Amino acid sequence: MASQSQTKPRQKADKSAAKAAKKSRNGTAASVPYSQDQLLEMFRQMYLIRQFEVACGEHYAKGDIRGFLHLYIGQEATGVGAVSPLQDQDYIVTHYRDHGHALARGLDVNRSMAELFGRKTGLSKGKGGSMHLFDAAKRFMGGHAIVGGQFPLALGLAFSQKYQETDGVTVCFFGDGSTNQGIYHETLNLAAVWKVPMLFVLENNGYGMGSAVERVRAGSPDFYTDVDKYGIDAVVVDGMDVVAVREATEAAISRLRAGEGPLFIEAKTFRYVGHSYADGQKYREQDEVDEWRRRDPVEAYPRMLLEHGLATQAEIDDLKASVDEQIAGAVKFAEESPQPDPEELFDDVLA
Repeated sequence: MASQSQTKPRQKADKSAAKAAKKSRNGTAASVPYSQDQLLEMFRQMYLIRQFEVACGEHYAKGDIRGFLHLYIGQEATGVGAVSPLQDQDYIVTHYRDHGHALARGLDVNRSMAELFGRKTGLSKGKGGSMHLFDAAKRFMGGHAIVGGQFPLALGLAFSQKYQETDGVTVCFFGDGSTNQGIYHETLNLAAVWKVPMLFVLENNGYGMGSAVERVRAGSPDFYTDVDKYGIDAVVVDGMDVVAVREATEAAISRLRAGEGPLFIEAKTFRYVGHSYADGQKYREQDEVDEWRRRDPVEAYPRMLLEHGLATQAEIDDLKASVDEQIAGAVKFAEESPQPDPEELFDDVLA
């Protein structure tokens, strides 16, 4: 079990990074540059992701969902903040903790749940499961189970956008653990050489599986300071603040569409659950989890809206009730959907 001396440096590092990032949305209402509808929609998406993940955990425990399950609980503000500014022509490629990105992108909630249940009505006919949500129509080019496997695919998509002059950008999500892969550095290098419209979004939740960043990374626990070696501009942002993440993403996308080449955002965030559902989390102290819990975006963000008169309690309650009903409907849809036909086992397989 991690000692206090192992967890406290992680907390201090994140506090210092938050100072370097845009200030969290705890100032005046005038500092929030979005309409009430936009602000409420960001909360709806975060709450939808949270409730979807809670339902997934419950049904994984019941045996309705098989295989590995990596929940996004705690990181909702990063996913929603980074995805919400994207346009239809933009691509998203991500890792195996992909449910939040998929829902933020607008993938069908019923079909997403059915995919996790392994049902025929799922996004990939029940063959992909939790780590491989995919919807080409939404340009959501999948979650990828191999650590770092999304990097070359994202690079290729971004290169095609530049080559075809589509005005699109490619957003590649990844975790801090994948930065130890050689393909991470190869992709940074080629993205810079080719000046592709690619946005690297590092979701730094402090742990690669069960290893804290400071135990496996020499030097600073910050990653954004390193990519200038490739000639790539980078910023760090408070990943628990959906507005700060959205602002940073909008600024980056504007530069990407102007042809400035790849950019990098490091979002300091935290997962409240284990690496996977079966993770006992014996590698970190409860005090660390509790400290981050006080910054839970699904709890803190609506409080901010209420404090600054940007929403009413009735609006928040109605929105949550609607999402709860939507999630219940998705579970019912998945439960009542048929299993894939055995004769379809080799359909859609490229060899």
